[in-house]
Amino acid sequence: MESTHVISITNNEEENVAHNKEKNNNNKTFPFSPSFPTIISHVKEKKFNMSFVPIFPSFSHLSEQETKNIIHSIKVGISLVLVSLLYLLDPLYEQVGENAMWAIMTVVVIFEFSAGATLGKGLNRGMGTIVGGGLGCIAAILAQKLGGVGNSIIIGICIFIFGAIATYFRMIPRIKRRYEYGVMIFILTLNLVLVSVVRDEQQVWEIARDRLLTIVIGFIIYISVSFFLFPLWASNEFHDSTHSSFQHLANAIQGCLEDYMRFADEKENEATNTNFTFCKTLLNSKSKDELLANYAKWEPLHGKFGYSYPWQNYLKIGEVNRELAAIILVLGRCLQTSKKPMELQSWSETIQVIEPCFEAIGSNIVWTLKELGESMKQMRKIHASQISTKLKASRADISMVVKITISTSKKISTIMLNNNDENNNCYDDDDDVSLAIASFLFLLKEVVNKVEELTKVVEQLGDIAGFIAHSTLVT
Repeated sequence: MESTHVISITNNEEENVAHNKEKNNNNKTFPFSPSFPTIISHVKEKKFNMSFVPIFPSFSHLSEQETKNIIHSIKVGISLVLVSLLYLLDPLYEQVGENAMWAIMTVVVIFEFSAGATLGKGLNRGMGTIVGGGLGCIAAILAQKLGGVGNSIIIGICIFIFGAIATYFRMIPRIKRRYEYGVMIFILTLNLVLVSVVRDEQQVWEIARDRLLTIVIGFIIYISVSFFLFPLWASNEFHDSTHSSFQHLANAIQGCLEDYMRFADEKENEATNTNFTFCKTLLNSKSKDELLANYAKWEPLHGKFGYSYPWQNYLKIGEVNRELAAIILVLGRCLQTSKKPMELQSWSETIQVIEPCFEAIGSNIVWTLKELGESMKQMRKIHASQISTKLKASRADISMVVKITISTSKKISTIMLNNNDENNNCYDDDDDVSLAIASFLFLLKEVVNKVEELTKVVEQLGDIAGFIAHSTLVT
């Protein structure tokens, strides 16, 4: 541990110290640093950890998500500075006045992480403001013609009717997913316009016009910054998370089979090393996928995604992936419970026979999942014939293992019955082995069925999205 030294300065010496510091600062020079070419080379190599700025931390260790968070924060700061110019610059403030607060409020409330979320929320706010303001003005005109007590009655009736109807539509699932914020802004704008007419009939039109103008200014600012300054697309995130899930699922299945055969061969008695964290995370990804799909639908044409891209098929793939992840978790649990019974010597020969079958099954399933993920990543059509061959081979291997297991179980049962009651405990243990292997095989067959279903969903996505054939893929 480093020690800390405290140097005391008497009152008489304080002035001398201050004088010497000021003198040193005046005499300080800034010669050309010989390391400047090195700095340029770091910039060319995109290394931003520069030694001459020690107060800034190094960002090379940040993950991709942390980098995106920093970019989003900077974009929000830039938007706030731009919209604050309506207050800071006198010519602009003279045009909009205190209504500039609506532009600032628009940027703060609307600016979201992804471009699709920002555009969707902005359009919802715009539609809600225009429709609510328009209906509010029409109702206000009718109320003004009646005058007196009728004015307040008409306004109260309009607030009740439109508010109740809008709230009902807001709870419809389809509208709630995409237009909930717009309906809420509609209710708010309608009420603000109607109650403003009661107390100030002369300036309501001017107030509505100025507020709408400042909202449009805020809309233009945050849309420009979000779309043209390092845009963060929800479609890219959704696409990447979907195709990367295949690799994680393949690794989990491969780990399960490797651990199973390790226990069967009695090479190790350690716990499974398979990581099921991703499978558990995937089970809770439905809400996130739906949000990303909703945001992606708002995004315009960009890169490899169009406006009418079939994001609904991505949700189907995610649903099948979650079902597959659930089966893998049960498979892992079955692996833990079947570890001890498989140590019996009576099953050693059978396990050695079925080990190649397990290796072939795992190899086919892992290859299929990785092929599906790679085809989605490159946006090319899958090898349907090859995948069908792999899955048929896996089913044949599972059937063979089932037959071998049943045959071995019958032989052991016959031997145990002939030995009467002396080996009842051993007989029970062999039943446990049979049940453990049967359960594992059943779950493995369900994995194959689910992978086949996943293949059909990915193939359907390729047809709708227009994935190119593998033969015409340009590498």
